[in-house]
Amino acid sequence: MSRSKQGSLTGRQKAAVLLITLGPEKSAQIFKHLKDEDIEQLTLEIANMRTVSPDEKENVLQEFYQICLAQEYISEGGISYAKDILERALGSQKAVDVINRLTASLQVRPFDFVRKADPSQLLNFIQGEHPQTIALILAYLKPQQAAQVVSALPQDKQADVAKRIAIMDRTSPEIIKEIERVLERKLSSMVSQDYTIAGGIQAIVDILNSVDRGTEKFIIETLEVQDTDLAEQIRKRMFVFEDIMTLDSRSIQRVIREVENNDWALALKSSSEDVVKAIFSNMSKRLAEMIKEDMDYMGPVRLRDVEEAQQKIVNIIRKLEDAGEIVISRGGGDEIIV
Repeated sequence: MSRSKQGSLTGRQKAAVLLITLGPEKSAQIFKHLKDEDIEQLTLEIANMRTVSPDEKENVLQEFYQICLAQEYISEGGISYAKDILERALGSQKAVDVINRLTASLQVRPFDFVRKADPSQLLNFIQGEHPQTIALILAYLKPQQAAQVVSALPQDKQADVAKRIAIMDRTSPEIIKEIERVLERKLSSMVSQDYTIAGGIQAIVDILNSVDRGTEKFIIETLEVQDTDLAEQIRKRMFVFEDIMTLDSRSIQRVIREVENNDWALALKSSSEDVVKAIFSNMSKRLAEMIKEDMDYMGPVRLRDVEEAQQKIVNIIRKLEDAGEIVISRGGGDEIIV
């Protein structure tokens, strides 16, 4: 078995030793999750090995165990938490080595420590920052968490931050690192050096779908003045027809009373079984049968006509929500009290 230097193993050799130690059954399960190229390289490495000493096996297993622990600690409380626990168990330098190996292989996303923060604390943490900085940070958060922060921002910042998230594309690691140094100095050396993608239309749509209706309405109306095309792109991706399944029965029944039978017949033509079931289960048996007959009678229809009918129903849903007659479930965007 070759060595990168006397007494040491390369990363690929360590992987091969681990697979040999685990045995054929467990190794076969691991292979199922690897790329063909990785399987070929590891198979070749295993085939080229002659003997593996007990000490080498023990060292590789111990290193693998430490990395698994680090990953578990990161998922529980973030990188800083994992580093603190590992320092106590392994010592400072060993902990850094383990964390760096893990984050390099997993490409831990920037601002990991921020995602572990309470939204109200995070608000106090970033609300004084430039809107572009706030947008970058929120783009990396879970939509529900970002929604709570957006809802609690001053109104003069809400639409500006939303727009910046929507038009965001790629951000260089240098800029991310500079912001991270301000927010968390110890994190900057542990993140991936690759360019990372965050933001975009879908990112702000996910956030706006989770904020309270008042915040969403203000942001959209402001964006319509600033950038009509962008506002339209965002609006089209907001509540969509398939989301009707998320409404409660009372709300669906209220919507049904406002929609023409012909529109239901068209809209349900290309809908999923779950949507169709949600609608028909909230109709009278007689009305459901009438619409089913209309669907059969109209035969093939143009996709454009189906989409227009679905959008018409979505518009009705939004109007009913504005009037307070139905409630669209949202992600708690108004939970922060300031």
